[in-house]
Amino acid sequence: MVKAKAIKLKRAYAAKADTDGIRLLVDRIWPRGLSKERAAFDAWLKDVAPSTELRHWFNHEPGRWEEFRKRYRAELQQKEEEINQVLDFTKKGTVTLLYAARDDERNNAVVLRDVLIQRISD
Repeated sequence: MVKAKAIKLKRAYAAKADTDGIRLLVDRIWPRGLSKERAAFDAWLKDVAPSTELRHWFNHEPGRWEEFRKRYRAELQQKEEEINQVLDFTKKGTVTLLYAARDDERNNAVVLRDVLIQRISD
């Protein structure tokens, strides 16, 4: 059984740690200035990231966070295969979702983690 605490979040720019488990980059575009060696991810799942249109609309503006969450969750409902792919990784152990955003509390990985935890709990 997968435990919710086995899904972690981390900025893609942060150093890899032994406790990260499987590291999944969940952004649609590559993090600016980050080398592949330094990123040290196991898979880049750009198809699970928000659409380009939604990402541009949100533009990391805190006042748009709640609406972004709703819209991104709606997009994720149409991405069953991609969600299942992430869930398959969680069956192997700890998974760390990597994101490039500066805001640790308002980014796509937060929403994705919440959706995954909800799926695990159902």
